[in-house]
Amino acid sequence: MAIGSRKNDPEGMRRKIIEASFAVMSRGGYTASSMHDLREASNVSSGAFAHHFPSKKALGLCVVREGIAPAVADAWIIPVSKATSALAGIRDAFSAIIAELERNGSVSGCPLNNLAVEMASHDAELRQEMDAIFQNWRAAIAGKLCDDLDSGLASDLDPQKAAMFVVAVYSGAMAMAKASQTTAPLRDSLSELINYFRPSYRSDAI
Repeated sequence: MAIGSRKNDPEGMRRKIIEASFAVMSRGGYTASSMHDLREASNVSSGAFAHHFPSKKALGLCVVREGIAPAVADAWIIPVSKATSALAGIRDAFSAIIAELERNGSVSGCPLNNLAVEMASHDAELRQEMDAIFQNWRAAIAGKLCDDLDSGLASDLDPQKAAMFVVAVYSGAMAMAKASQTTAPLRDSLSELINYFRPSYRSDAI
């Protein structure tokens, strides 16, 4: 490389640290992931690491906002919002996640679920950030259910409670899938969710 051709890319380095830390924390947890571990995984100098993230909490907040929140959006909020119905979106989200896990040959769990309990008990601000992701997730499903009610695709259901139920079922199913290292709990839970919604949806929307 010629002298002077190197480019200073602080934002790229910052993203590198966040992405590496997201992977480490998702696997090993927040508390068990030391700043040394996170810096080593990021493969940056101590000075660069400290410049961007002077504390573990500062890094943890960015992992939640810029790692976990987009992951939930990609896996759930966007598929549900783009689907022809909430039920179709739920099916699409489950199916895509199951397919990805089976391609990978392992189940690492949901990053949000993996870190939510630990982070929530560790710090109030981290807890609020995690809760906001759950709220946005539920709101996306509830909003789509409201659309289905308005359009006549569905009837006789409470969008807020139904959305809470979907998130709870998925979260529990993913925990069991991680423990068993099989997608069977996700497949079975999707089947039961469809049965749960079946009485409320027009037959041509199922």
